Amino acid sequence: MEVALQSTPFFQGVEYLAIFCCGLVGGLAAIRKQYDVFAIIITAWLTALGGGIIRDILLGAVPPVGISDKGSVLTALIAGCVVAVIHVEVGRLRRTMLILDALALGLFAVNGTSKALMYNTSGLTAVFLGTFTAMGGGLIRDILLNEVPVVIRDRHWYIMPAVIGSVLTVVVWRWRAHAAISMHMGIMLDVGIVVLVLVLRLCSVKFNWQLPGAVERSQAHLPHRIVLKRHVRHHDGPDTIQHTQAPSATASGAPGSVRKADSGGEADHRRSV
Repeated sequence: MEVALQSTPFFQGVEYLAIFCCGLVGGLAAIRKQYDVFAIIITAWLTALGGGIIRDILLGAVPPVGISDKGSVLTALIAGCVVAVIHVEVGRLRRTMLILDALALGLFAVNGTSKALMYNTSGLTAVFLGTFTAMGGGLIRDILLNEVPVVIRDRHWYIMPAVIGSVLTVVVWRWRAHAAISMHMGIMLDVGIVVLVLVLRLCSVKFNWQLPGAVERSQAHLPHRIVLKRHVRHHDGPDTIQHTQAPSATASGAPGSVRKADSGGEADHRRSV
């Protein structure tokens, strides 16, 4: 079974467009760091294809597509060269780049999950690899440029749409494997998943959707006394359980202060004798 969205020239063209967009974003990040043209091209290539390279290495699909597929590699390298010239214009197309980046997020999630399932991985493994394919390029780019990764820095929905897309791709793949749907229907559902990821990402930015953080708390609730249970053995009767309480530091002071007071009392007793 092949990857549905790579079975037709149209969807391959859409994938090359997504790779080109990711390359532009990666190269633009290197330009803002004032790096040379070689660093710009390398950053564009890793941003566009880094997630797929790590995925293929984990799957044992060597050499990875990121260095073996001429179309993908040339597209990423050309993106680095192009953004080195038109970086001013690309920097102003924020809305367009956001849309293309969201499209790449959904497309890479679906294709990465499908390829993992082609290698007979479990559904959970496929979801992890599909999600990493979608966000791995940006993660590698930010680590390479010594930046906080955008998957952590951006509080809008970024990872979650990719996870949802990967999970739904596993469901569609199982349906196709059990002949519940046709190949054509599988392609249509995969396209719908890409659109869903795109819409979730864009809506999270437009309407400021954010996932909740940690629960806000200021006080810790800890026990002040610890009850110890000790078995007491009697010679003439049954065993009993004796409860003793270990005093807390706040109730009776630190153990060191008690020992210091005891030693002081013993010294006074010796002086009086």
